[in-house]
Amino acid sequence: MNRVLVTGGAGFVGSNLVRQLLAAGNSEVVVMDDFSTGLKSNLEGLEVQIIEEDISNQAASIFSSKDKYDTIVHLAARGSVPRSLKNPVATTSVNVIGTQNLLELARKNNSHFIFSSSSSVYGKNLQIPKVETHWLHPLTPYAASKAAAEAYVLAYSNSFEIPISLFRFFNIFGPWQRPDHIYSAVIPKWIWRAMNDKEIEIFGDGQQTRDFTYIESVTETLRTSILERKTFDGTVNLAFGNRISLNQMVELLKAEFPKLRVSYAKPRHGDVLDSQNEPSLIKSLFPKVKPKPFEAGLQETIEWFKENSHQIVDGSTMID
Repeated sequence: MNRVLVTGGAGFVGSNLVRQLLAAGNSEVVVMDDFSTGLKSNLEGLEVQIIEEDISNQAASIFSSKDKYDTIVHLAARGSVPRSLKNPVATTSVNVIGTQNLLELARKNNSHFIFSSSSSVYGKNLQIPKVETHWLHPLTPYAASKAAAEAYVLAYSNSFEIPISLFRFFNIFGPWQRPDHIYSAVIPKWIWRAMNDKEIEIFGDGQQTRDFTYIESVTETLRTSILERKTFDGTVNLAFGNRISLNQMVELLKAEFPKLRVSYAKPRHGDVLDSQNEPSLIKSLFPKVKPKPFEAGLQETIEWFKENSHQIVDGSTMID
């Protein structure tokens, strides 16, 4: 059995990964989450050990425990560009100090360390599509925290021979993604508002594009990396070359919600105009992972929200 620690395991990506690992049947899973954004309900009925602690707290019991982990999948983060603009110090504490704390745990255990960075690190570099060797210029505290954490992961790998897999996530979507607070990602937020006959708001003209990646493709890549102990030097963009504009997505949603209303507002500070990955590297490293077409993934996500709408509770006032 492979003993896996998943930080942020009660969140969107984490809970989906935990389910996939348990379904495969060859991993013992431990979840570390402070439940600041992740939901305990995401783990209901799953045979996992839960450690409720904050990764940025060096005095947390997990860091002094003698428990061993073959793999640490580090997904916990203080997400959202607007949130980092509101409180950059908190973003740094979780995303940088928290990552170093977990790297120390990996060093103690000689764990395979899998880290989730972000495409936001490219920032001011407007070249499309994105390639892993492109220069980085973070535009926001969130992006800077991810770039700094990447540097720590690479430095620990080089200095202490920690085996690593360092992925840059793009725009992931799918079931179990929260739509119900002010920092929710665009797809769950728009689906939720459309289901409740509320207007959606686009910041900018809607021509901005994103490389939307269905959650199943992400978790299958992570699971393969865990079970095959697949490591590599440098970073890998975990996205498959979609380039979908927000206006295109609106049209797809209107096919399901014909009465959908849309308004346009001024662009938000720090938002990147376009994002798309050049997927040659990810496809060469994980040839068995077959990404789901965007339209099919969007339809599955809509259906999941319709079936599970009763479980979604507005938590907007609890997110600082």
